[in-house]
Amino acid sequence: MLMLDDQQTAARHWFEALRDAICAEFEAIEREAGSDAAFAYTPWDRHDASGESGGGGVRGVMKGRVFEKVGVNVSTVGGAFEGDFAKTIHGAGDDPRFFATGISLVAHMANPHVPAVHMNTRFLVTTRRWFGGGADLNPPLPVAEDTEEFHAVLKTACDAHDPAHYPRFKEWADDYFYIPHRHVHRGVGGIFYDHLEGDFDANFAFTQDVGRAFLDVYPRIVRRRMDQPFTADDVGQQRAWRGRYAEFNLVYDRGTLFGLKTGGNIDAILMSLPPVAHWD
Repeated sequence: MLMLDDQQTAARHWFEALRDAICAEFEAIEREAGSDAAFAYTPWDRHDASGESGGGGVRGVMKGRVFEKVGVNVSTVGGAFEGDFAKTIHGAGDDPRFFATGISLVAHMANPHVPAVHMNTRFLVTTRRWFGGGADLNPPLPVAEDTEEFHAVLKTACDAHDPAHYPRFKEWADDYFYIPHRHVHRGVGGIFYDHLEGDFDANFAFTQDVGRAFLDVYPRIVRRRMDQPFTADDVGQQRAWRGRYAEFNLVYDRGTLFGLKTGGNIDAILMSLPPVAHWD
């Protein structure tokens, strides 16, 4: 059983509350589309190599009329990194013990005109304490209006804390969500940040506002596009794009590697993969 301090407990409770709010909103969208789809929740426990318990999480998945497949996972885990992997983690080079709590979300949509999306925020503790995460929009068929609104809402959330946040974190997302072997970006960007440490209260407040910004803007974009007519060619482009999305998540995504290296639930880690994709 993990023993959590006040900061760890506060972060965990926020991520779980954000999960509940997002899932309720996504289910409301399904109701509006005439679907009774709902999230199915599967708890899981983490055990280290010796069999000791190290927390766990809950995997939430919904497959509906609007959301072809959406996963919203929360986890709170702790233990020690194994081998040289500790040296790749901020503050764990000399002491491999860690704690991590966070939310991770990926939505793949039935209508190709509705952009897929990724959002993740987290709090990690090694010999350092920091927040990280962000959100990025991934449309198979990009629309300038959606891209501009998504970025504008994230910029507003950033500017309320530090005017330097948005340009820095936007550039970080552009650099990170890039597929080198394809020479393309995964989507139309957003923000990405990591190792935000020092003032816990300020950084926690910022991370909460990122979550609230996502909950504000993404459902609005979904409702705008979910009834738009589409063609077989649109579906073909969506599935080809999904292949590239899968390539990024399996080859480059640090969150995937972190989950695999820390004994996370395999189904929760790989929930980001699209339900249907194709390669030429």
